[in-house]
Amino acid sequence: MDASFLRKKYLVCVDSDGCAMDTMSSKHIQCFGPCLVEEWGLEAWRKAVLSRWNQINLYARTRGINRFKGLAIILEEIDRKYMGIPGIEALKDWVQETLALSETALQQYLEKAQSERLQAVGTGISPETEILRKALSWSRRVNRQIQAMPQDEKHAFPGVKEGLEHARQLADVAIVSSANRQAVEEEWQRCALLELVDLLMTQEQGSKSHCIRRLLEQGYDPACVLMVGDALGDLEAALENGVLFYPILAGKEEASWREFVCEALPQLEQGSYAGNYQQQKIRKFQENFSS
Repeated sequence: MDASFLRKKYLVCVDSDGCAMDTMSSKHIQCFGPCLVEEWGLEAWRKAVLSRWNQINLYARTRGINRFKGLAIILEEIDRKYMGIPGIEALKDWVQETLALSETALQQYLEKAQSERLQAVGTGISPETEILRKALSWSRRVNRQIQAMPQDEKHAFPGVKEGLEHARQLADVAIVSSANRQAVEEEWQRCALLELVDLLMTQEQGSKSHCIRRLLEQGYDPACVLMVGDALGDLEAALENGVLFYPILAGKEEASWREFVCEALPQLEQGSYAGNYQQQKIRKFQENFSS
């Protein structure tokens, strides 16, 4: 990252799927869940598995969780309820230990693990290696499915363009997303939104918390940095770095973006965002989730 990126006093970080782009539900319902069923041969429990996947990723407090974290959660449940998932602990360990929850990081980990195994015991694939290979295969399958989705299903929520235009008058604007960079870049470009942001940070750069931390290293005052997101992971990333948070409420996205322009940005500029206003927004945000 070039330090010359720092141009303005304020920084607004914006999540993509489910926050700016109205793609989150369609991607999980049409791509992530079905690809999970196909990759692990779960047709016998298809309805229950798809329902649970959507609950984890769209409607519960884990909404917006990184794809590999969500995969580890549901495979552990499948291992308990429906069929054995050999090597599940290896996937859970990798999710907990890796610095970047991305396909690239998983591919590199697999190559290193396979090389070490060949040197130690010769040929053969362990259950621990196989589950990671399947996780990578599943992720790539998801990406292909997303690419094949009709273009008219990939659009921004009403009010996003206006919100970004107003934010840009006050602040530098960065996309901070846990999604695949290629997909984010393509979607924002097609919706004529990419020209309204200064920087794109995705899963390839690390977690959202890590990305915000890197941005703060450029000299921003945390009191002048606002994370805009739709998931509790966005809130956690903001709190971990001591920056402000503005929620886009699931099911109330248009109204949330309207308030972002009319109330949140003025509060940020006036220095009154922290305190009662943010506390009220966080409380409503948390109440908007199912358990």
